[in-house]
Amino acid sequence: MESKTASKPRNKARAAREHMKELETLQEKDPEFYQFLKEHDKELLDFNDEEIDEDDEIDMEDDEIDVENAEIPEDDETDASDFERVTSKAENEDKSATNVITTAMVDSWCNSIQENTKLGAVRSLMRAFRTACHYGDDEQHESSAKFAIMSSGVFNKIMLFVLSEMDGILRSLLKLPTSGGKKETINDLMGTKLWKDHNHLVKSYLGNALHILNQMTDTEMISFTLRRLRYSSIFLSAFPSLLRRYIKVTLHFWGTGGGALPVVSFLFIRDLCVRLGSDCLDECFKGIYRAYVLNCQFVNAVKLQHIHFLGNCVIELLGVDLPTAYQHAFVFIRQLGMILREALNMRTKEAFRKVYEWKFINCLELWTGAVCAYGSETDFRPLAYPLTQIIYGVARLVPTARYFPLRLRCARMLNRIAASTGTFIPVSLLLLDMLEMKELNRPPTEGAGKAVDLRSVLKVSKPTLKTRAFQEACVFSVVEELADHLAQWSYSVAFLEFSFIPAVRLRNFCKSTKIERFRREMRQLIHNIQVNSEFINERRLCISFLPNDPAATTFLEYEKKSGASPLSQYVATLHQRAQQRNDSLMGSSVIVGSHSSKFGNKMSEQDEEEEDDTMNEDGAAVFNSSWVPGSDSKAKQSKEGKKKKKKKMQGKQEEAITDDVVEDLILSSDEDGYDSSAREEDEETKPVPSKQQRKKQSVIDIPSSGNKDKAKPTPLKKKSKKRKLSTEFPNKDRKFHKKSNKRKRTN
Repeated sequence: MESKTASKPRNKARAAREHMKELETLQEKDPEFYQFLKEHDKELLDFNDEEIDEDDEIDMEDDEIDVENAEIPEDDETDASDFERVTSKAENEDKSATNVITTAMVDSWCNSIQENTKLGAVRSLMRAFRTACHYGDDEQHESSAKFAIMSSGVFNKIMLFVLSEMDGILRSLLKLPTSGGKKETINDLMGTKLWKDHNHLVKSYLGNALHILNQMTDTEMISFTLRRLRYSSIFLSAFPSLLRRYIKVTLHFWGTGGGALPVVSFLFIRDLCVRLGSDCLDECFKGIYRAYVLNCQFVNAVKLQHIHFLGNCVIELLGVDLPTAYQHAFVFIRQLGMILREALNMRTKEAFRKVYEWKFINCLELWTGAVCAYGSETDFRPLAYPLTQIIYGVARLVPTARYFPLRLRCARMLNRIAASTGTFIPVSLLLLDMLEMKELNRPPTEGAGKAVDLRSVLKVSKPTLKTRAFQEACVFSVVEELADHLAQWSYSVAFLEFSFIPAVRLRNFCKSTKIERFRREMRQLIHNIQVNSEFINERRLCISFLPNDPAATTFLEYEKKSGASPLSQYVATLHQRAQQRNDSLMGSSVIVGSHSSKFGNKMSEQDEEEEDDTMNEDGAAVFNSSWVPGSDSKAKQSKEGKKKKKKKMQGKQEEAITDDVVEDLILSSDEDGYDSSAREEDEETKPVPSKQQRKKQSVIDIPSSGNKDKAKPTPLKKKSKKRKLSTEFPNKDRKFHKKSNKRKRTN
């Protein structure tokens, strides 16, 4: 293998020498053609002599190899054996001295860098860093590598020092400020001699760090590495290819990472957009929207808050440059409108499915949040009208009761847009049409049913429509959204006119419905609407301006800030009730990224100092394991973790099975007409049987005789009679007693 790898550069160098000779002969024989090549193809003539110099070195090495591998005469066997021993010892000493990195070598490099910032030590450390990042990649080229890392302790020390100190070292070599900076400073620096001398160190640091990021599997390691690379993100403006790869990798971590990794990844992307500006804005906006769409295709109660966190991150990133963000937002909202138009024209199941899926609805939620956040800005305000039209069209696309959750979600989005922009949107029509559908006016025929979380579903099944839980959830949600819509205009001079039609239709629902609890909710809402109308009418008597007067906008401004209207206070109580209901439906309260959706514009200096102090502690804790790139230690840990998870899941399933058995026993006792209190006491005293015990009991209960009638399961009453008979009669007289019972039945 060594001879083959050495022959390849030797052949290249020989070809280079022949090419140089040909150029010299061409200049002598045909000077005019040589001059033509010089003017039109300089690369062909500006030939580099480095390969020839390398060939001389390779020839020297090959000569040594040839001397070592030379054939030895048979007469000098003793001299040959001695020669082989000496050469083998020399080879082992050279390999141990040049290839293996020890902790002493790393400590000496670090000390010399910290004391004098020696350039030779920096280069040696960067070679070691490259070896650490690429360790285990290509085993074939290990012999050609100048360094090799043999222990995890050396790897951890190199990674920790380079990630913690290399940004400051590079800034001192390039004479840049210790922190911050923008792309203009790097653009000015790229034409200087300092950049030409040290840019290879910057590229090596960023490129090798990106390589190790792709190899890491531990989220804490990735988070620490991204935190340290965030300080050097300004250098990526000089390397566009590396910049694109960093954006791609970081967006992947942002969408799929766990723990603190999504937050760290987003802060890295946001720093890139702030510092580099137009160089990466378009790619970051497109990439983060694409990553959001990929991660919001499926929704449940556990994943809902994480999707909200991702949406808040996208909205925060759009605020970096609103004019550029408006162009992208307009294109993406237009795509949603085209999908809706296709569904309205085609009227097929596939076209409806493209609209009524989580990906489409979550995109509407995202742009609703963006319009609400930046609706006061002149750049984003024009997007409110087309977005409102799309949401309204989605709500009315399939007006059936099975899509009540989706319609309620659309009404909630419209209320948010109306509140942020201060415009009137007729949301009450969508909500009042729901109350007039027959599914909410009929009594439930499927029983109580399971509790329905309307936030995590878009469509319900037909049996669910007939349950009491679904009807209650729909009616309560309609009351909350309708009250929220009316509360936005509870301080308007025209509130009496706004609320007249909703109040009339609510009274009609109270007359038509046969469910008392729904009447109670509607009467309470109607009462608060009437009280708020009286509150407004009392103050309307004291005004002198006309409805079209600009002074109408300042009507009840002080009361609006304090929230003094009766309808606003009623809405506050409804929000508390909705929050309690949602908390009871949530299976878990600890979710990734749920409390990290707000970011400040600037970070204080104290926070940066505290972050720097904690970084070294976190790095020492993170890079303190036996993990090395290419090792299987993490795979083993993941396998062990999977086994533990399986055991936990099996235990939970067994607990669930036992709970189901107990509930079934209680329900069966109620149906059979027994005394429930006595049965519950008996069941509390008896332990819950396991799976094997239940199987044995089922086998024992089956009679051994071949009669099919006897093999049928008997009700609990008959079992209890048999037990009493077995206690009253001895074993010999059982058959006679059974025969007498049969005779009585026949008579």
